[in-house]
Amino acid sequence: MARNREPVLKRAKTLGIEPQYMGINKKSKRQAQQSRRKKSEYGLQLNEKQKVKFVYGLQEKQFRNLYAKAEKRPGQVGTNLLVMLESRFDNVVFRMGFAATRREARQLVNHGHFLVNGKKANIPSMELKAGDVITVKEKSQSSPKFKELKDMVITTPQWISIDLDKLEGKIVTAPIREDIDLPIAEHNIVEFYSR
Repeated sequence: MARNREPVLKRAKTLGIEPQYMGINKKSKRQAQQSRRKKSEYGLQLNEKQKVKFVYGLQEKQFRNLYAKAEKRPGQVGTNLLVMLESRFDNVVFRMGFAATRREARQLVNHGHFLVNGKKANIPSMELKAGDVITVKEKSQSSPKFKELKDMVITTPQWISIDLDKLEGKIVTAPIREDIDLPIAEHNIVEFYSR
């Protein structure tokens, strides 16, 4: 499987993303290089697509397939795409505060630490729906990673509710565009793929 091994802070700076959106509380010490040339419309569209792919940790083929699914759904394509990305299993685990970054959430899901509606699930790209309950497996709850969560205060988006005593979270409603706090101009992505 292809992996992006480029340093996160370097890539975030290149794409113009604050590291906090990636779950990292550091600042890059690199100096921002000012480009004298104005970006073309294509360059802006490509940058927006790359930004979303990087934040959610997807490869080009996965992203293109997700875009094709978003086109088939009723409503605005850009909004559908962002809602589908936000509803991914690994992203929901990150939003619940069970992982510090989306990369860590993806790894925890791959290693099978969670149950969805009482059944084992280890596919990070699985799309969750309103009413789904994510629970940390009993065997995993004794690990130091999850034990320390019980003492923390975690803020979650409105569409998610969590119970830290049970290490359980529930998707109350499907996310809407206003719930997604990332600075993304989704219309640029739609324009990029509709060329």
